[in-house]
Amino acid sequence: MPLFSPRTYRYNHGNTRFTLGRIQMNRRQFLTAGAAAGIAFPQTLLAQPDSETTPVRSNPIAVATYSFWRFQDGLKLPIEKCIDVAADMGFAGVDVLHMQMHREDDQYLRELRRHALISGIALCGLSIHQGFVTPDKEKRQANIDHTIRMIEMAYTLGIPCMRLNTGRWRTTKSFNQLMKDRGIEPPLPGYTEDDGYPWVIEAIEKCLPTAEKCGVVLALENHWGLGRTPEGLLRIVKAVDSPWLQILLDTGNFLEDPYDKLELIASHTAFVQAKTYYGGGTYYTLELDYARIAAILRKVNYRGYISLEFEGHEDYRTAIPKSLKMLRAAFGSDR
Repeated sequence: MPLFSPRTYRYNHGNTRFTLGRIQMNRRQFLTAGAAAGIAFPQTLLAQPDSETTPVRSNPIAVATYSFWRFQDGLKLPIEKCIDVAADMGFAGVDVLHMQMHREDDQYLRELRRHALISGIALCGLSIHQGFVTPDKEKRQANIDHTIRMIEMAYTLGIPCMRLNTGRWRTTKSFNQLMKDRGIEPPLPGYTEDDGYPWVIEAIEKCLPTAEKCGVVLALENHWGLGRTPEGLLRIVKAVDSPWLQILLDTGNFLEDPYDKLELIASHTAFVQAKTYYGGGTYYTLELDYARIAAILRKVNYRGYISLEFEGHEDYRTAIPKSLKMLRAAFGSDR
């Protein structure tokens, strides 16, 4: 919208009156015309920002390799293929699911990093599976050791952010049943949820020195277990109180009242995974308002990646491009 409506503009400069004429112009055009006429504008006017030419910062859109697989038989694409398809579709980055990798040796990791560079794709996230919600110290230590090894893998790949979970009680043996129960499961007999928080906090603290050394931010996801609620997630993040532990905001993991809950964790967010469900969700389907989610994230000045996690039954070759178009529209991005 022009700063000035169409009418005659006059500017007094000493004893001389300049007339810019009956024109429609914005602030930049007005200042340019005045400068050409030799007008010395006050510094206060020159210092004002030009809202029409200040771009709105958009978020780069990535895609999780999980989007191509979704744990469906016969769809476990190699990471290299995921990178190629992501580049062809126009994504800016790829979020690697560790369980989808078929090799972990350093030579392969370096080759994968090179492949992404040549393809014009940033390897922006690594999602791993681990859990610290167990009274068994040896099991917790095994998960700590695994997490540290994954941090070092992320470093070799040049990935700056790694997804963590709190883990869960595993008293519900079937994941399908857990989804039917909306992610809620009882603690182990003789324990309460309050017993689990110190285990998770201590385990993460043991991983932090490696994360800091490698420059890899740990992002705790609002997932199942103790991270199922914003209160549980924030209890852990605030207790650890480290810049190397932030939150991974998953848009599809708060199954009730998602927007209020996403708003509670938004200011601690370092990475976003955005779910879509074309063709109907594998476990459930949410109707998510991404314009509203984008507004929540803009409010806290979140400028990081939006990583698509397609979780529907539609063929990924049609569903993922539709998802990218929708996320671009919501987050103001051309990539």
